[in-house]
Amino acid sequence: MTASIAVPDNDRPPPARFAFGRHTWTEIAYLLANLPIALAGFVYVVFMISTGAALSVTVIGLPLLALGLAGARGLGKAERARARALLGVRMDEPSPLRGSRRREGIVPWLWAGLKDPVAWRSVLYSFIRLPWGVLTFSITLVGLFVLWPVLPFIVRGLTNADRAMVRGLLSPSDELERRIAELESDRGVVVDTAAADLRRIERDLHDGAQARLVALAMGLGLAKEKLSGDALDTAAAAAMVDEAHGEVKLALQELRDLARGIHPAVLTDRGLDAALSSVAARCTAPVKVTVDLTERPAEAIEGIAYFTVSELLQNVSKHAQAKNVSVDVWRANERLLIQVQDDGRGGASLDGGTGMAGLAERLGAVDGLFVLDSPVGGPTVVTAELPWRERGMR
Repeated sequence: MTASIAVPDNDRPPPARFAFGRHTWTEIAYLLANLPIALAGFVYVVFMISTGAALSVTVIGLPLLALGLAGARGLGKAERARARALLGVRMDEPSPLRGSRRREGIVPWLWAGLKDPVAWRSVLYSFIRLPWGVLTFSITLVGLFVLWPVLPFIVRGLTNADRAMVRGLLSPSDELERRIAELESDRGVVVDTAAADLRRIERDLHDGAQARLVALAMGLGLAKEKLSGDALDTAAAAAMVDEAHGEVKLALQELRDLARGIHPAVLTDRGLDAALSSVAARCTAPVKVTVDLTERPAEAIEGIAYFTVSELLQNVSKHAQAKNVSVDVWRANERLLIQVQDDGRGGASLDGGTGMAGLAERLGAVDGLFVLDSPVGGPTVVTAELPWRERGMR
């Protein structure tokens, strides 16, 4: 049986010692490099800010300032790399600048560059580093000749201040970066969902109504031949017209079902209460619908709520074997809450192939929540939460 040794998950170097170790020498190298690097950064940001500000009244001033800020962002990236290599600082890179691609247009690129907080923090870092670089370079250089017995401890104190400075000004904001990552992921989910819906609509049109309309055109063409020319056969033509009439009815029904799947008219006209009651009437188990809303939410939120309940009730019909189902919709502060409960066999899960994972992703894409509680044997309770937006808001 082998014992595992736990390694602490931090970026602290080993304790300083009188004997110069590898970490001490790398810290000395970092401190000695502070002065030339800080001098170059200081000159760059002072020149960039003064030139950009002086020319801001001209057409080239603001683009020049945006380019300078992009360069400052690059200086910050180099400083993070130096801190990782010589000080062992563990730090993530900030997210790429949104809207920074020039093909999106000069105005979005310019505005994104001018308000980039990462670049401005890099400017502040480079600006305050010059006096610190002079101080650390002088102390380290003198210490190598005069204070070498205690130099490891002095170097450790100075580099700890450097570590704090790098983390405080050059590290990304954890909460902001997490939110950006979530929004990027949610945007991908929305795009994928929209593409999947378009493919579904195209497939339904191609395989359903379009095929029936093609058959209808062929049948009417044959009926026209029976009614024209020398070989007049009214009985066969009447049979073909009757068959075409049946195809028209089926095609219209399929188009209605498809339109209901895109956005039901009853939802637009009468709201969630009537629309959910219509969905509940098609469920295999009796459904009690309670909608406690004094006003209607925004169209997009209302549509998501409708399709969420619709898909959950379809799952109940297919998998739950339930005898009773309840649907409750209400508003709590600035959130729209939905709860669907059934007394079926339970055992539903987000990875069970019932579409629950897709629902959770769709709700997450609009800053919503999806909670599933379905023990084996039931009951199953699904709670969905959506942000409330006033009707008419985009």
